[in-house]
Amino acid sequence: MISLTSSELNYLIFRYLNESGFAHSAFALGYEAGINKSTIDGNLVPPGALVTFIQKGIQYLELEANFGNDDLDTDEDFQFLNPLDLITKDVHELQKIVKEKKEAKRKEKFKGKEKDITENGREHGHGIPMEKEKDFAKEKENEKHLREKEKIEKEKEKATGKEKEKPLEGASVANPSGDEVNGRLEGNATDTGPEPMDICTSVDSFSYEISSSDVTVLQGHTSEVFACAWNPVGPFLASGSGDSTARIWTIDGPSSSNMQNGHHNVVLRHFKGRTNEKSKDVTTLDWNVDGALLATGSYDGQARIWSRDGELISTLNKHKGPIFSLKWNKKGDYLLSGSVDKTAIVWDVKTGEWKQQFEFHSAPALDVDWRNNTSFATCSTDSMIYVCKVGENRPIKTFSGHQGEVNAIKWDPSGSLLASCSDDSTAKIWTMKQDSCLLDLKEHAKEIYTVRWSPTGAGTNHPNRQLVLASASFDSTIKLWEVDVGRLLHNLNGHRDPVYSVAFSPNGEYLASGSLDKCLHVWSVKEAKIVKTFTGNGGIFEVCWNKEGDKIAACFANNVVCVLDFRM
Repeated sequence: MISLTSSELNYLIFRYLNESGFAHSAFALGYEAGINKSTIDGNLVPPGALVTFIQKGIQYLELEANFGNDDLDTDEDFQFLNPLDLITKDVHELQKIVKEKKEAKRKEKFKGKEKDITENGREHGHGIPMEKEKDFAKEKENEKHLREKEKIEKEKEKATGKEKEKPLEGASVANPSGDEVNGRLEGNATDTGPEPMDICTSVDSFSYEISSSDVTVLQGHTSEVFACAWNPVGPFLASGSGDSTARIWTIDGPSSSNMQNGHHNVVLRHFKGRTNEKSKDVTTLDWNVDGALLATGSYDGQARIWSRDGELISTLNKHKGPIFSLKWNKKGDYLLSGSVDKTAIVWDVKTGEWKQQFEFHSAPALDVDWRNNTSFATCSTDSMIYVCKVGENRPIKTFSGHQGEVNAIKWDPSGSLLASCSDDSTAKIWTMKQDSCLLDLKEHAKEIYTVRWSPTGAGTNHPNRQLVLASASFDSTIKLWEVDVGRLLHNLNGHRDPVYSVAFSPNGEYLASGSLDKCLHVWSVKEAKIVKTFTGNGGIFEVCWNKEGDKIAACFANNVVCVLDFRM
């Protein structure tokens, strides 16, 4: 009888949570179950494996009914199958496998053990590795058939008459050595091309597609790129990846010139040795206000501060779990980190030591954000939000009201309003003047992953323009809120999968959004329509604008960072 080990089951559940968009639950399970130490090759496990496995389990009775009664009982029939067979084969194929293996077993018994040892050059033990290679090849073939089947089914589901968009031919590609590679994506980008876009029917996507000559693909990372951030002063872009590195790329001039000039990039290695340890994922990063220092947070619980040239200046070690959020204050003397260990820590950058640890949450801290140079807010999977101040031993304000994990928090430019979003599908606006929320924004249908304020209104370079809040959700939509009156301003419906990241342009006129559907859209905030769009070859984890507002960076699940030239 085949069986699953507890570690295999944990891995299947972990994959299910990740694929279903339950990122924080997946992180928690992965951390507690030690998924990072698993020897399971994730590439051999097809998407939706847990659900498929359960469905196949339901077919157990059908298999029992179909297997014939002979000298081997039904339970023994199942020993001829492996888990991948159950996931990828239908009942008739499984019957055929069992029949063939039973016949082979009968022949083997008939021949006798001595022939197994001496015939066909197997006396030196070569037979067993050969059988393993065959089984491995068969598993690979099974996986290939399953993915081809899924691809065909997806194509059938798509609306007829939609043209497939062309691959990124002619896009500028930078490889790790800084050399340019013209034409299609190479190395890790093995997709045959982006899937068709399915945006608002009123939008002709092709007329707004960003030209391949305006796209630079930065290659070098060997795993998903989770975070990216432009330097606030110079032409530098930082990216953080699951490959245990961050990189600082120098991006000069338009993408068309990059094909000749290449890209200088500095690799910030977070440990020496093998690069497949998940405990070293670079989960978050942030530049200080003058762009001289880059802080990175890692799954190993350490924060690190680097110079712009890639020199490691200090390692900040006190957290007992992965760091999910990391922010500099405006003055640049303090760094704030939030961790799975339920705490937030303020670090004194000058000494490289921790100044104060805040232990108020009862569950992992998911996000932190400074209000001013000495006070900040934290949020957690415990559904609570605390406003804290350096030197104070208790929160100076407690906000409760969310009914689920609070995924992100953000102070408005003036520091007077705090926006939060949660797995309870609501966004809320808070003020220090009262304990209950000022506004409860309930238009989303699923979990809200992030919120961002427009760089307009009080405390910005555009004080006479309206302050707007953007919220991005697993329901595939972005909503823009008019905070002054608490109403929904626009519903931006153009993505097909969860939206992980949104970012306003420096002038507040445009909003970039990135989704798991591989699409980056640029929206006009005023007109609530897509003005530019780009389709890559992997899900998008983060998007960000440079300070001039003429370049957008996006980091992808297929190990690359794309830089798009933006002009209207």
